[in-house]
Amino acid sequence: MSAPLPGALRTRFQKLIEEGLSGRAAALRLKLSASTGTRWARSVRTKGHADPGAQGRPKGGGKLEPFADFFEELVAQDPDITLHELRDALAEAEGVTVHHSSISDLLSKLGYTYKKSR
Repeated sequence: MSAPLPGALRTRFQKLIEEGLSGRAAALRLKLSASTGTRWARSVRTKGHADPGAQGRPKGGGKLEPFADFFEELVAQDPDITLHELRDALAEAEGVTVHHSSISDLLSKLGYTYKKSR
C-alpha cells in the first residue's frame, strides 16, 4: 500500500471545498483524480477533515495473548523446551491448537530468543 498524500495537499483541498467548490472541481484544480476528490469531499463534509485513515492491520494481541503467562512459566521451568513441546503442552492443557511458528512469534514479543548465550 502506498503512503498517503501529503497533509498540505489535503488542507488545500479542504479550503477549496469550504469555498464552495465541488469535490471534482477541487480535485481538478489540484491535479488529483476525480474519485479522490469525491472521497475527500465526502470526508470533509462528514468528518470535517480529509486526514488519511489508519493503514495496515489493527493492533491486537492475537489468539495466543491470553496464554503468555502459561508459556513464560513453561519456559522458566525448562529453558530448553522446544516449540513443538510448547505447542503440545498448550493443546493438552487448554485444548488450543496452533502452529509452532505462532508460539515463536509470541515468545519473540515477550523478549525470548533462540540464540544460545555463552
